[in-house]
Amino acid sequence: MSTDYPRNNNLLAALRPLLLDETFLYVIKRIFQALITLLLASALSFLIVQLSPGSFLDTLKQQNEKISPQRLLEIQRQFGLSSEKTIGAALNQYFSWLWRVVFHWDFGPSISYNRPVSELLGQRVRATVELALASTLMTWLIAIPLGIWGAVHQNKPSDKILRVLSYLGQGLPSFIAALLLVMLAQYLSPYLPVGGRTSINHEQLSPIGQLLDIGWHMILPTIALSITSFAGLQRIARGEMLDVLRQDYIQTARAKGLPENRVIYLHALRNAINPLITLLGFEFASLLGGAFIAEYFFNWPGLGRLILSAVNAKDLYLVMGSLMMGAVMLILGNLLADLLLKSVDPRIKLSDLK
Repeated sequence: MSTDYPRNNNLLAALRPLLLDETFLYVIKRIFQALITLLLASALSFLIVQLSPGSFLDTLKQQNEKISPQRLLEIQRQFGLSSEKTIGAALNQYFSWLWRVVFHWDFGPSISYNRPVSELLGQRVRATVELALASTLMTWLIAIPLGIWGAVHQNKPSDKILRVLSYLGQGLPSFIAALLLVMLAQYLSPYLPVGGRTSINHEQLSPIGQLLDIGWHMILPTIALSITSFAGLQRIARGEMLDVLRQDYIQTARAKGLPENRVIYLHALRNAINPLITLLGFEFASLLGGAFIAEYFFNWPGLGRLILSAVNAKDLYLVMGSLMMGAVMLILGNLLADLLLKSVDPRIKLSDLK
């Protein structure tokens, strides 16, 4: 007698709770949506890059006027570049690139670096994520308490000072803030590093020493990346807390004699935090997009600088790989924000989130 049926039944019984779980089904749904989004975004980006004026070969001829036509033809064949600026040629090259990505996980070679794109991305993504996570953590640890303080002490001198600071922070361009911090680092050197991600003797340090060394170099770029985000989040947190503090149930909680700290942090904050968590995914994505300013000024070896150099050099495969990596990180940031929102407020149904 075959034992396959009991085994299959046991397997289905074990998987049944997972297959019916709302969170699991939501994640699967978002993954399918993400695949369609990435496919459409990659096709549109590829066509725009291919049909835009100029190419890597044109850039190479401008940099080296003595390069021979034979050498240009060799480079064109080596990297599979098309000399035609037509939609048909761009689509043929796109599907060839997509086949390698899907079935071989190969984003192609970087023409300007002459190295695999996946290798370059692996080196740069870590540095950008480090900077974005540090900036997000700093922004939330400072902006949320100050927003709560401003709401609780509405229209008092401290609240007015915080509002002025938030207006100044939102009005200060990121590149100006980065430039001012670079000038500050020059005056405070060697107490603060002027740029780079590690020190010269980084490899000789212990693991803890290497971690502290990276953290030391992250101070100024993290501040430069956090100023605008901090100012906006502080104002939003203050506004949400003010709306909640005016609700009837807050007045009822105070009338019952509950301690003020419990009213603010247990009742008010739990209801005011939901819109802020919704913004978390977009905030993280915007930090990834705007990180190239801090990376440029502080010589931080991140994804932003890599994209900028790839666009300037018309490095097709590197541009596509970088754009796809940025899109994946954006999708993951929004997904994590939705899951965090569900964990904070169990009343929320993931199926209602758009």
